[in-house]
Amino acid sequence: MRQTLSIGSPRAYAAAMAGLWIDLELALARLDSRAGDAERLLDDRESLSALQYELHCAAELVSGLTPPPDAALVHEELAEALTEARELTAEIAEALAHGGLEAAAPLVWEWRGVLFRIRFARVRLERPRAMPAAALDQAAPEGARSPFLAAGAVAVGSALVLVAALLGLWLLVAFMLTGTVAGSVLLRP
Repeated sequence: MRQTLSIGSPRAYAAAMAGLWIDLELALARLDSRAGDAERLLDDRESLSALQYELHCAAELVSGLTPPPDAALVHEELAEALTEARELTAEIAEALAHGGLEAAAPLVWEWRGVLFRIRFARVRLERPRAMPAAALDQAAPEGARSPFLAAGAVAVGSALVLVAALLGLWLLVAFMLTGTVAGSVLLRP
């Protein structure tokens, strides 16, 4: 049975993924340090099962999220990388237990590659994506006005205020100022 967390917005998905990275960052750092140093890997082989469990929890969380449509491919790559990292961590722990460092050495480079895939998927998910032109056209409201209309209304209103002020028609100046301000607010783009 699999629980799917359907998230309605990209912002909520980003928040869920941010929580995942907070939980996973320390485990990835510990795995990277062990993968980079053979002696440390041998000394800390008992901690691999706990790190494998961290990867398992992260993979389960990712598989339970429904990504936005534009992030679905990278999300799937992340889920696969987490699952593969979990499996390779188990294989390395087993190889260390039964054959020592010599048995685990051939798997270390593949393990490091999978850990890199996890971090690369993170970068790809966090990278801002440009909206397609069609989406930008749909995002613009139907009644959007040109900024030239508002600028024209302000220019005409200012000219009328100037003329009324030069003629000494102060009541007309007050009405024109009010109309110009109202027009600029109502016609703003």
